[in-house]
Amino acid sequence: MVSIRQATVSDLLQMQRCNLLCLPENYQLKYYLYHVLSWPQLLYVAEDYDGKIVGYVLAKMEEESSEVHGHITSLAVARTHRKLGLATKLMAAAHRAMEEVFGAHYCSLHVRVTNRGAFHLYTQTLGYTISETEAAYYADKEDAYAMRLNFKQPEPQGQQSGSDGKSAAAARKGGKRR
Repeated sequence: MVSIRQATVSDLLQMQRCNLLCLPENYQLKYYLYHVLSWPQLLYVAEDYDGKIVGYVLAKMEEESSEVHGHITSLAVARTHRKLGLATKLMAAAHRAMEEVFGAHYCSLHVRVTNRGAFHLYTQTLGYTISETEAAYYADKEDAYAMRLNFKQPEPQGQQSGSDGKSAAAARKGGKRR
């Protein structure tokens, strides 16, 4: 059994280890520390029954933007634990925290144009769309798709779904007959 939980500072070495085993982009430990200290609500890990970190999502809020939004810095799941829905669950936890804690309107991320598995996850499973292609984005000069997932915005108070805006009033009236 694997559980998804919020990451802590004590998870950072295992998160870094998971990154080194799974991804070509690697980060120094201080980068993970910066994320967990700045946005602790946005880091999640997948932990197996032995307490081993087998996946993680490293996310942040974009601070230099006019629109409030989050960004997925890194997502990794160990090969031994893929195809179990862990990446989807990790992303869902980060998305939920972005919306609920920070009021994010959307989430962005970058993915290598050759990473078909991740591209499928982001587009087909999670609903991301390509906003642009960034040439030579990665250190090895590979291009990246810049992607975005818009979050559903709550309806203004007092309005219910309905095309004419009178649905809520009609429903209230319809319930009482005189």
